[in-house]
Amino acid sequence: MTTSSQIRMFGADWCRDCRRTKAQLDELGLDYEYIDLEADASAADVAKEISGRTQIPVVVYPDSSHHVEPTNADVETKLKELSLI
Repeated sequence: MTTSSQIRMFGADWCRDCRRTKAQLDELGLDYEYIDLEADASAADVAKEISGRTQIPVVVYPDSSHHVEPTNADVETKLKELSLI
């Protein structure tokens, strides 16, 4: 697994939690990579490999930790822990 200094988010436009998490990251002005599972079907396998689950969104942080279906509070807490906000 490669280590990235960037946040990666696996999601889909039809997913309400994905839209909410994406909006949160956008509002915070963070640089992140959005991987659209509808545009890249193989990315769903990558997201499942990371999380061990099929739920989305999967948010992968620069420290290689991740959240699956996080609340806004979960994301905010992790971003603060990593000094990204």
